[in-house]
Amino acid sequence: MASLLSEILFETAGQGPPTSKDFYQFVVTQKEVIWRWWKISLRTECRGAPPGEMKHLHQDFLNDSVLQEQVAVVFGSRILEYALALCRGHFDYLERLPDKLLLKILSYISLQDIGCMSQTSSRFRKLCNSDEIWKQAVLGHCDINPEEIESLAKVMGWKNIFEFYFKKERDSAACPAEEEDKDNTESP
Repeated sequence: MASLLSEILFETAGQGPPTSKDFYQFVVTQKEVIWRWWKISLRTECRGAPPGEMKHLHQDFLNDSVLQEQVAVVFGSRILEYALALCRGHFDYLERLPDKLLLKILSYISLQDIGCMSQTSSRFRKLCNSDEIWKQAVLGHCDINPEEIESLAKVMGWKNIFEFYFKKERDSAACPAEEEDKDNTESP
């Protein structure tokens, strides 16, 4: 599994919070944490200040509350928590798989599960809304000539075709309890 990990596990960069104009870079590699900064100021005493860099082994970063606080101030507590998890060895291997392999895995799960998976991260939202997923869904549900569907998909998009033509099928397959709830809410 370690071979799935690239040397850089996480990297982000950005400007510090107002009123600072300083720029920061935060990198977590397989072995260390790197914190870089560039002072950006019009004040004469700060002009020409060289960039700074601090490198810590993972364990040292876990024990350095001052640096952790700086990371949280600049990039937020969610980034800090993610970096701490990486330093503790908690890797999200699924996120690290290539798109092509993830699309293959997604092709084996139900459309309802794909909808749930799309809510987990921006990467999965992009994958779950990709033409590859919806093309498989349309071709798996239709008896129409695939060439005709292909030309229609160029105009409408695969997901729109599925939602338009197969909505009735999805609605009729809804949970009976949901249908009963709909009937109860519609009556006076």
